[in-house]
Amino acid sequence: MLSADAIIELQDRQTRDWHQLPSAAEANATEGAVDLWLRSVSRQHRANFDLWHIEDEARAPGITDAELAAVKRRIDQTNQRRNDLAEELDCALLGWLEPRGLPNRNAQLNSESPGLIIDRLSILALKIYHTREEAERTDSAAPPGHATRNRDRLAILENQRADLAGCLDALWRETLAGTRQFKLYRQLKMYNDPSLNPAIYRNLPG
Repeated sequence: MLSADAIIELQDRQTRDWHQLPSAAEANATEGAVDLWLRSVSRQHRANFDLWHIEDEARAPGITDAELAAVKRRIDQTNQRRNDLAEELDCALLGWLEPRGLPNRNAQLNSESPGLIIDRLSILALKIYHTREEAERTDSAAPPGHATRNRDRLAILENQRADLAGCLDALWRETLAGTRQFKLYRQLKMYNDPSLNPAIYRNLPG
C-alpha cells in the first residue's frame, strides 16, 4: 500500500503540474492518483503547496497591514487543513492494518508516524522544485554565485529526501513484519479554536 517512490513521484509531478497550469490546479488536485491512498497523499500535498505560496504573499514588499492580516488568516486555515490531512493519512494506514492484526502493540514504537513523514516529504518536494528553479535562473537580478549556491543546496535537499524516503519504507516494512509500530498522534491545534484561543474568546462580543 505504501511506497516512498510512488509518493515522491506523485508529489514531484503534481508540483510541476500545479506550477505550470495554476488555473487547473485545484480541479486536477488528484489527477493521476491511481487509488484512494494516493488521492489522500495528493490532497495533503496540495495543502502544503497552497501554504507555501500563501506564505510567500505574506513576505511580499509593500503589502499593507490589512492585506497581511487577511493572508495570516489564510495561513492559519491552510495549515490546519495540512495537519488534518496528515492525520487522515495515518488513519487510512491504521485502518488498512487493523484487520491484519497490525501494528503489533508489543513492537518497538516509532516516534514519527508515516503521515508526518509524508508531510515532510511534501515540503521537501516543494523546496526541491523551487531550489532547482533558482539554480536555473539566468536573469540579471540573480546575485553572483546564485546558481552555484542553489545547486549545492539542491544536492543537500535531494540527499535529505532520499534518507527520509528510506526511513518511511523501512517503517512500513517493519510494521508489516510486526517488529515496529506507530501510533496516530493528534496535533490538537488550539489557535483556530475559538473556545481554546484566549485571543479569540476574550474578544468575542458579549
